[in-house]
Amino acid sequence: MDHNQVEKIYAGFLGKCFGVRLGAPVEPAIWTYQKIREVYGHLDHFTKDYKNFAADDDTNGPTFFHRQLLQKTDPAEMSANDVAKAWLNFGRENIGMFWWGGDHVSTEHTAYLNLLRGMQPPASGSIETNGKELAEQIGGQIFIDTWGLLFLGKPAEAARHARMAATVSHDGDALEGANFIAAAIAAAYNHTEIQDVIFDALQYVDQSSLYYQVLVAVQEFHQKHPEDWYDCIRYLHEEWGYDKYGGVVHVIPNAGVCMMALLYGAGDYAKTIEIAAMAGWDTDCNAGNVGTILGVLNGLDGLPARFRRVTNDTYITSSVAGQLNIVDIPTFVGETARLSCRMNHEPLPTFLSHDYRLGDIYYDFLLPGATHGFRTDNAFKTELSGIEIDNKNVLGVLIDRMVVGDISHVYNKTYYRRADFSDERYKPTFAPQAYSGQQVDMKVFFEKWQGDDVLVRPYVRDDFSHRRYYAESVTLKADQWQTVTFVVPELNGSFADEVGFEITTNSPLSNRLFGRIDLGLFTVSGTPRYSIDFAKQAYEFLNVTPFAHNRGERSLDNGAMVLTSTDDQGCSAFSGSYYASDLTLACTFEPCYGNYQKLLFRARGIRQYYEIGFDGNNQITLSEVDFDHRKVLGQAQYSWQTGRRYQLQLIVADSECRFSVDGQEVLVVNNLDPHLAGMYGFKINHEGQAKIREIVINK
Repeated sequence: MDHNQVEKIYAGFLGKCFGVRLGAPVEPAIWTYQKIREVYGHLDHFTKDYKNFAADDDTNGPTFFHRQLLQKTDPAEMSANDVAKAWLNFGRENIGMFWWGGDHVSTEHTAYLNLLRGMQPPASGSIETNGKELAEQIGGQIFIDTWGLLFLGKPAEAARHARMAATVSHDGDALEGANFIAAAIAAAYNHTEIQDVIFDALQYVDQSSLYYQVLVAVQEFHQKHPEDWYDCIRYLHEEWGYDKYGGVVHVIPNAGVCMMALLYGAGDYAKTIEIAAMAGWDTDCNAGNVGTILGVLNGLDGLPARFRRVTNDTYITSSVAGQLNIVDIPTFVGETARLSCRMNHEPLPTFLSHDYRLGDIYYDFLLPGATHGFRTDNAFKTELSGIEIDNKNVLGVLIDRMVVGDISHVYNKTYYRRADFSDERYKPTFAPQAYSGQQVDMKVFFEKWQGDDVLVRPYVRDDFSHRRYYAESVTLKADQWQTVTFVVPELNGSFADEVGFEITTNSPLSNRLFGRIDLGLFTVSGTPRYSIDFAKQAYEFLNVTPFAHNRGERSLDNGAMVLTSTDDQGCSAFSGSYYASDLTLACTFEPCYGNYQKLLFRARGIRQYYEIGFDGNNQITLSEVDFDHRKVLGQAQYSWQTGRRYQLQLIVADSECRFSVDGQEVLVVNNLDPHLAGMYGFKINHEGQAKIREIVINK
């Protein structure tokens, strides 16, 4: 894999994100193509000024449905069941990830329930199981972009993997959609003209299928009427419209829109996603899919700067893994490129061989124009952009006429709360990406053009009080690289939602400061050491911060998080680093009622974890859970009872686990898999309730 291929993956995923964001505001059915044109004229810009664009199913799926492959020794040995496991592991039941529209209403919801019932793909998404109408909705193609990006230049492999993945939930013409879109993404790497991409991708669509017929029909219409796409959308409504196909969002009309956008967009990225979004029907899905294709075709130079500035290298997802829900696009691209090397049995290139620990923040600005989500609260005085200086990509912080008394904060957003969003889209949930006790390192270069010295003061902001905690100021020396280092301070039960630096100067009005600070590397690393005070937490997006919950009920009560399971299926809650292996966790735990209440650790998802705790009458049990397989690793007798509080401590290091209750070590086990890592959390098996207070991590 070369640098150009990584840049194409980057451009493809940026293209996806821009299309989804452009189309999302006009997705409701009331937005017909006539109404969109009447109100907006053109969709050549983002119409909604979101505080932050919340999670969307079109980006949730491509971010998580391949993640089980990361656990495989050889991910090239993929099966559809690997994708099904990702659905079950990362999707919280009835919250986020995709549209939970009901059994036999939403195709994805139906397939998920089929998986819960023990059905495996392709049966879980088949026509035989779910009926032709439900199986041929649009989801077969909207989640498969990552497969095209994993196999750039190899449309046959992209189509094969995408089709396999789509069988989890879809069948029939929907699988042809998976073939076409994934093949087009992969083929776009080989060509410079969109017509050549379309020709290649059509080779992977069954010519006897209705999907193929609608694509060819649009091609033929375009040949006869190439001037105005409005003629074509009227034709699609007349001949291929929603009135002719059942379900909520059938794939066939939307396939016609995708082909129309590709043809009438004529290879222009902005025009293509505008047509897809303005055509109505499933606007964000269609604009997102064609956006990926055009992103790969045209590369980074073909993506409008106005879209890149707003998106700012960041999007939000709504899986159970809160830390992973804050997606830095360049980091995700690097992960995708590494997986691509493994799946294609290619060596990892040197520029992707960073020496850092998974889960740490490592922003190197390697990709052209990358900002890694950095922001400023004073854009009048400090402008941010990804630039190239001396053959090195950096984040440029332009300082424009700053004088004494001016203040600007340049920061990375490391944690989100409900107030950071404009709406409730797909219920995201978050665990912080930076914690007390971790070290922040920033490699900076100051190019002074005029004025006195510039001072930078590292800081973090407390998400609860919004107070900024500052380290000592550093005067930057002109024309040399410096490393600014500090440790995230103790925040007493809350979290850092901003990590960055304050910029000030002593320059007077007569000698205003002009210059630029180049940020070449930004890292947050080390062992987190922090506490969770539930008096400082909130119930947001159907979760108690900073946890992601699956099933059951959850609430806050007088400084405690309350978990309640009302049936035998139980409930669970997850937080912390997705990549943590060793852990020390202490908490006050009160089993209110119910006989099976556990702590979780090294949780890779909802159905893969270790659990330890109260297990029936007078017993403590440690088990490893891997989907339907549960293996008891250790047990001890301990007389416990409901209705009283216990001080629990869990120490996990390498292959050893030590569990104490009220200062008494109860169970020690030495046969853990030292290579496993994951989140921590709590679980109630069967009916029950527990209250958790005063969580302390690694202190």
